[in-house]
Amino acid sequence: MKEVRKIYDKAFKDKAVQLSYDRKNVSELARELGVTAPQLYKWRKEFEEFGEGIFPGKGNLKLTPEQEKIYELEKRLKDAELERDILKKAIGIFSKSGR
Repeated sequence: MKEVRKIYDKAFKDKAVQLSYDRKNVSELARELGVTAPQLYKWRKEFEEFGEGIFPGKGNLKLTPEQEKIYELEKRLKDAELERDILKKAIGIFSKSGR
């Protein structure tokens, strides 16, 4: 029988992380919330790494501002390289037909 994966919303995860910092026994808190302790520790680690922008949902990337800038610059570079390649091919085609 296939196990159904539970999906927790942002508010639940935020509250669970905050509670985990207030409580000494994280494993006990995880049991009370109905999640596993490793899952709760993972949420804490993500919160520490990404801060308030964590748990966006719907498969969105969790990026720091620096990572967002790098992602945008890589996208622009890829577009510029594609444009350059197209122009190179066009120059080659037009220079052959002019002979």
